Amino acid sequence: MNVDIPDVIEGYSQGYFLMADDDGKLGWYSSRKRALIPLDDRFRYPKSLRRVINQNRFSVAINRDFRGVCEGCADRDTTWISEELEEVYWQLHLAGWAHSFETWQGDELAGGILGIAIRGAFIGESMFYRIPEGSKVAMVKLVEHLRKQGFIVFDAQLQNTHLERFGAYTISDGQYQKFLRHALKKPCNFW
Repeated sequence: MNVDIPDVIEGYSQGYFLMADDDGKLGWYSSRKRALIPLDDRFRYPKSLRRVINQNRFSVAINRDFRGVCEGCADRDTTWISEELEEVYWQLHLAGWAHSFETWQGDELAGGILGIAIRGAFIGESMFYRIPEGSKVAMVKLVEHLRKQGFIVFDAQLQNTHLERFGAYTISDGQYQKFLRHALKKPCNFW
């Protein structure tokens, strides 16, 4: 895929997201039911995770190892992040749109979340961990960061049981489009 940054950002701004199919071919996708991570008091996480956070076992960083987070997110038996999509993310990162929110244990990348920030919307593309609780701590700290920066939408795209534990909920595509339009009117800086 020839990376045309404005076209990619326009696609995400309309509610689409990129994925590679089983053959590695990139395409635009959408979801009838969009999963959102709440940025208000509906966000929750287990008390056991609160203890981990209070122990300060992990530090957080933004874009310290963007490529490492991309590789971590793609490193699974079945993945929709092809090498070509990793390159698209890299080009978006260089242009200031794509970011990695990371947890570290010492000098070791423990986990992270890959996403695209467009004005008041953060579109979470994927997450991973190498050290248990690494991605969960990243999720909590990312929500705190997005709140502080004034973001109003944290789009997780597709619902799963892991995200449900954090209070993720689904809305229709019509509702999502309204939320997204509202978020795109709000100027926010991710970093």
